[in-house]
Amino acid sequence: MKILAISGSGRAVSTNTAMLHAVSKIAAPDHSITVFSDVATLPVFSPDHEVGALPVKVQNFVDLVRDNDCVIISSPEYVRSIPGGLKNAIDWLVSREEIITKPMALMHASHRGDDMLAQLRLVLATVSQQFSPDVFLRFKLMDLSAKEITDHLNERSNRSAIVEYLENIAEHFP
Repeated sequence: MKILAISGSGRAVSTNTAMLHAVSKIAAPDHSITVFSDVATLPVFSPDHEVGALPVKVQNFVDLVRDNDCVIISSPEYVRSIPGGLKNAIDWLVSREEIITKPMALMHASHRGDDMLAQLRLVLATVSQQFSPDVFLRFKLMDLSAKEITDHLNERSNRSAIVEYLENIAEHFP
């Protein structure tokens, strides 16, 4: 299965991005995971920009969504809400066919963030007919370096949880 893993963080050194990169290595060779960590580079959404050709960065993002079988989103919580960059990325997809039937699931890299997760579940259930709130995996990775995150996720129990999560996605979204 080809999976697009979107990090909702705009930070260059992001816990969510590090987690998704580590998961992509654990997933291989059974699954191919492309990590998109550029939500902060997308221009601010406006319906006026949907007329004609999309901005290049947006078109590249839309192509990634289209060309993958499934989308996983992992995001921090900012002020008890969805980060603006992630919401902006989702807004660019709202009126597009690429997102409506795209299977979507969530991962989370913190013990906190339940308010954001509730809002994100509502948004994704609105924009995708195949968002599954039950396909979810959470780790407590706050304050760990990228190497520590990789080491932690490669521990036997965590690695098994990731493999099971990915198998659940493949079974849930054949």
